[in-house]
Amino acid sequence: MTMKRTFLTIAFGLLTVTAAIAQKFAFVDTEYLMKNIPAYESAAQQLEQSSKKWQKEIDALNEEAETLYKNYQSEMVFLSDEQKLEREKAIVAKETEVSELKRKYFGADGELYKKKESLMKPVYDELYNALKSLSESKGYSAIWDRATGMILFVNPNVDISDAVLTKMGYAQ
Repeated sequence: MTMKRTFLTIAFGLLTVTAAIAQKFAFVDTEYLMKNIPAYESAAQQLEQSSKKWQKEIDALNEEAETLYKNYQSEMVFLSDEQKLEREKAIVAKETEVSELKRKYFGADGELYKKKESLMKPVYDELYNALKSLSESKGYSAIWDRATGMILFVNPNVDISDAVLTKMGYAQ
């Protein structure tokens, strides 16, 4: 049994190597590419400026909240229960305002995300189209990014998903 298993392992390995040799692959370094695309550098600078501006706004509000809290702490012994409650509400409101502003600017669907998407999408589209064109003209099956290890482009001609579904009996 072990001889059969060894033979199958060697045969499978040879088939895998043969299949890999039949394909053409290419590698790119997106970090290098992006550093040499002026539109990317410009977009990155705009994002940095916006991010700094928004962070200053958040920091100013946060400072206001801290000042309210410090004043409350120092004046607390002189305040009535009603005044304490009002001050506490004001502090909580200011902290809530800070949290909402953070979410508005830096949240998952915030202004920074939207701005990044609008500024970077044309650059990414241009890069993808260049990769696709090179892949078609040079006959590459796939193009990998050395910087991230991700596959950036795969020629649709080497996608065997439908064949796998057919083999499994799930063809449409």
